[in-house]
Formats: sequence, C-alpha cells, structure tokens
Amino acid sequence: MERSTIVRVHEGLHARPATRFVKLAKGFESDVELVKDGKAVSAKSSVKLMLLAVKENQEVTVRANGADAIEAIEALIGYLENPRAGLDDENEPGEAGSETAAAAPAPEAAPPAAEIPKLQGVAASEGVAIGPAFAHFPPEIEGPGRRLQADEIEGELERFRGAVASVQARMDRTLAENNLSAGDRGIIAALRDIAADDSLTGEVERLIKGGDDAVSAVIAAAATIAADFSAVDDHYLNARADDVHAVGRQICLVLLGQDELSLETIPQGAILIADDIGAWDLARAPLKRIGGVVCGHGGATSHIAIIARSHGIPAVLGLGDKVNELRTAREVAIDGNAGHVIVDPDQATRADFTRRVEAAAQERAGLKVFKSVTPTRADGTVIEVAANIGSLEEIEAAQEAGAMGVGLFRTELLFMRHMHLPSEDMQAETYSALAKAFAPHSVIVRTLDIGGDKPIAGIEFPDEENPFLGWRGIRMCLDRPDIFKRQLRALLRAAVHGNIKVMLPMVSEIAEVTRTRALVAECAAELKAEGVPHADFDLGVMIETPAAVLIAPALAKEVAFFSIGTNDLTQYIMAADRLNPTVAKLNDVTNPAVMSAIELTAKAGVGAGIMVGMCGEAAGRPDLIPAFINMGLTELSMSAASIQRAKKTIAAMTTER
Repeated sequence: MERSTIVRVHEGLHARPATRFVKLAKGFESDVELVKDGKAVSAKSSVKLMLLAVKENQEVTVRANGADAIEAIEALIGYLENPRAGLDDENEPGEAGSETAAAAPAPEAAPPAAEIPKLQGVAASEGVAIGPAFAHFPPEIEGPGRRLQADEIEGELERFRGAVASVQARMDRTLAENNLSAGDRGIIAALRDIAADDSLTGEVERLIKGGDDAVSAVIAAAATIAADFSAVDDHYLNARADDVHAVGRQICLVLLGQDELSLETIPQGAILIADDIGAWDLARAPLKRIGGVVCGHGGATSHIAIIARSHGIPAVLGLGDKVNELRTAREVAIDGNAGHVIVDPDQATRADFTRRVEAAAQERAGLKVFKSVTPTRADGTVIEVAANIGSLEEIEAAQEAGAMGVGLFRTELLFMRHMHLPSEDMQAETYSALAKAFAPHSVIVRTLDIGGDKPIAGIEFPDEENPFLGWRGIRMCLDRPDIFKRQLRALLRAAVHGNIKVMLPMVSEIAEVTRTRALVAECAAELKAEGVPHADFDLGVMIETPAAVLIAPALAKEVAFFSIGTNDLTQYIMAADRLNPTVAKLNDVTNPAVMSAIELTAKAGVGAGIMVGMCGEAAGRPDLIPAFINMGLTELSMSAASIQRAKKTIAAMTTER
C-alpha cells in the first residue's frame, strides 16, 4: 500500500523529527519506506531518512507492506502532516526559544579606542562573555590500520557490536537524568539512533568483514556518511556531519578502552575552547558553569549552537584552523552577536566586555517589568507593540510577553495543516478565537499569502522559474475567488468577536485593493441575506513591493493602514534573494535604499492620516526602533521574544526626551 502527502513538519525531517518518525515506524511490523523524487529509503533508518533530505512542503510517498500496513500509513502520514511533529516539547532550531536565550543579547556598546585584533567566526548564539580559557582539545583518534586474519573477523565484529551497545547504554543513562532540557534530550536521542543505525553499523561491519580493524572501520564509515550529509543541499543536514563524527568517536573510544577528556572541571564562567565538541558531551557538561563556547567546527544550525542558545550561552563557532590560536590563551572575550573572539584582551577591552556582560544581566532581570507597559511617543501617542504569530498555539507566549494585540497573523499555516482547503466555519472559528484572546486590542490577519515556493493542498500552482515574483499572495487570491471569498466571509464573521483588521499581501497596484473591496461587499451582502452575524473590518495593505512604495500616496487614500514587511521589501528593493547566502550581505534593512523606501511609505501614510506599522523582523531591532518611530510608525509587530525589549527601547526614548 502507498499514499502521498505534502510534508508539513517544520523545516522537514532533520535530526529530531526524523528520530521520532523512525521510532513511530519501528512500532509497526510492516516494512515501511519513504519515497521522494523516485528515491525510496527505509523509514526505520534515521540516517537514510535524513539523507533523503525531506524538506517542509515537499511531496513524499509512504509505502508499507505487511499485516498492519494500513495502520502504519495512517500514523506516518499523520506525523508528516503535523507542523509541530518532533518539536512539540522543545524549542525549534534556529530560534531563540527559552526565556533566557531570548532576553540575553547585550546592548550595543562603543568599541574601545584602539582597534583590537579579533578572530571572526559564525555568530551561533547571541550574547557576550569574558572569562578564563578552558582548552578542550582531545587527541585525534587514528585507526591502527591493522589487517585482520580470517579467524579474527568474527571476534572483531563482536567487539564492535559491544562498543555500540556500550555507547547506547551511556546515552540511555544520560537520557534518564532529570536535569536535561527537552531540547537536549531530543538531541541525545537523535545521536543514539545514529549510533545504532544500519547505515553506520552495516558499513562498519562490511569493512571489518573485508579485513579492517574495528577502529579503522568506524573512522572510515563515519567519514563516508558524514561526507554524504555534507553534500546535501541543506544547511541543517550539513551540520549532521559533525554528529556522525562525534558518534563515531564515542564508539572508537570504547573500542580503545579510553575515556573522553572530562568537562567536569571547567571553572565557573570559563570560555570553552575546542576544535570540535560532540553534542552529547556538551549536553552532559556543567552548562551553568560555562560562560561561552568557541569551536573550530560547527555553524548556526549545529547541535552545539542549538544547545548553547537554549541555555543562553554565547557561542562563536566555525573558526576553522584559527581556533588553534586559542590553545594557549589565558583569557578570552567573545561576542556571539557579531561572531568575534578576542584572545587575551587588554585592560580596556576587558573593562568594555565586563560592562557589557553586567549590562546584559541587568537587562535580563529588568525586562519582565515591561510586560504590562504601554509605550508612548514623547507626544503621548501610544506605540502598539504587537506579536507576529501563525497559529492559536502561539497566543499564550505572545500574551505572556505582553503583546498589545497581533500585528501579523499568518493564515497560510491554517491552510497548510490540512489535506483539504479549510472550510469557512473552520477559518471563522480560528479567527474568532484569535480576536477574543486579544480583545480589545486589534488583530491584523493577513489574507492567504501562498505561492509556488510553498504550495498547499487544493491549489494547483504553475511551475515558475521564480515563484517569489510569480502567482502568489493577492494575485492568486483574486484569481481564485472561490478560495478568497471563503476566507473573507470567515473574517467578516469573526469581526463580531473582536477588533479584526485585514491585510493584503504582495500588493503592487491599486486595482488589487478595489477588487478586494468589491469582494468584501459581495460577501457581506451574502451573509446578511443568510442571516449570519458579521461585522465590518478595516482593510489595509502590506508594503513589501517597490511598486507599493512608489504608489504609497495613492494607496493611502484607499486603505485604513499600512504594515511594512521588511523581509520581502528588502529582498525586492535590493534584488537579492533573502534565502541565498551568496548575496546575504545585500539583504540588509539598514541599506540606505531600503530605509528610504520605509521613510517614503511612512510619509505617505502619516500624510493621509492612516496608521503605519511594521511586521518584518526589523520591527524588533532596538537599534532601528527609534528611527522607525521618528518616521511616524505607531505599531511594531515582532516575535514574542522581542516584545519586552522593544517596549524598553521605546520607554527609554520617551525618558530621554
């Protein structure tokens, strides 16, 4: 039996979601395969599954053959269609998940008078730290390269299998400890699966049967699989190469009867320096004593970075051979925001970093008081600091942070969660719950912003060479009134329960607004005729195309508000794909061209007397908030983690005046 679906798992089947998927698959007797682009792999192998590189919004097929095939397919399809699969009890990779990590960044400070030599690495976990260097450079393991005699092979196989069992037992004991966070636990579980995966053990056993000693075989097999991960066109999966090497090292240590150098003796506040460190070793380390982490290997998506972020530990990774300059360092200062490492800082630098560390600690302690603050401009105008969210599950976190409503509710997740287009009733229930939760504050709902780069079930998108410039957002909605009217009717119904506002994405001409108004009027007339309670809502537009900026004065006469989407506006102004690392430096909202576009938009909105807000990532940047408010913006919407910091920034502006 087989069945196809679109994968909704957030960021795809990377390590932890893949581990959970394999565990689920192993619970069925049937042989189960996952197929993508014609390639089929066992659904019971974590490594093979990760190497398949299944990404979010890709189509896959689940095949099952056996007595419980129907049950297996139903369960596995359900998992693949769940955006939170494998991430339900932990922070998602790449995000500031914990309260500590979210509040940790140190405020910007003027650099010391003299330019201090810095080592540049990857800014993997934000924050600053200074402390004694703790060098952790375990000797590299090399295989003896001994050729086995025929009568030695079986014994070497047993020795290898025993080493794998020993590593798994150690990891099981670690997992049984109560002091692990959910995120750390998920990482260790993924490493445990790699240790026993057929892809690794099978290759090692093949090499041993060919005459290689066990240690040499493990090193070679781990190198082969790690190379496979490095070759995949996915930054997260590339980082799994380090995990494979780390697991291989643990198996080799058991085979050699050696112990890894311990981190138990690291002093309070020390900066851990290593060429590489396994996620298992770091998760088991006394993390509360570690002031920062510096590594030659690793990147922002490595498990080392994820652990560091979840525990609020500044980290700079990916220094390469430059990490060797730290082997004999006495003291190290690191800036996890900029990716800088300073070896044996002078007195002025030490004083500067000490001040920044103290300031960050004070900020963490003081931010909570801003939860209930209503920030205002010097003239008394309230600045609404709202939340960007994509589901009802995010309401609690936004409320806990002190969100003054919702500045961007992404409706596409509601559509992506289901194999069929959500009904009007389902949408109305969701939007109503949102409105009730934040009343009397406003909730700005963005109409379906979907395109060929993130397809959904029920809408057939054409093949496009550049879907970011294609049939998406308001363009698609106006061409599919059967879909658009269902959403507009649901929003009119939800407006009865709170302050609903509706925002149109990807607007590039005034006709798109007038055509939408006609559809809204049509929907309202239908609901009135049917006797269905409904209410009007304010209609606004998202300013994210250069065209919208250039016609902003005319647009402002047609709508109730503007919301500037800096993420897409920046990539369109700079003609630089924001997902392309080779042009990443061009995707800078502070570029004069982008800031000019924001200022032009604000001037047009303020001149017309409508609200001007911002819902892009830049809205939460303390260094830019004063400029935006001075331009006339009165609403800033951001992730929940940034809300209290933004309120503090605005309050400081008022105090200074």
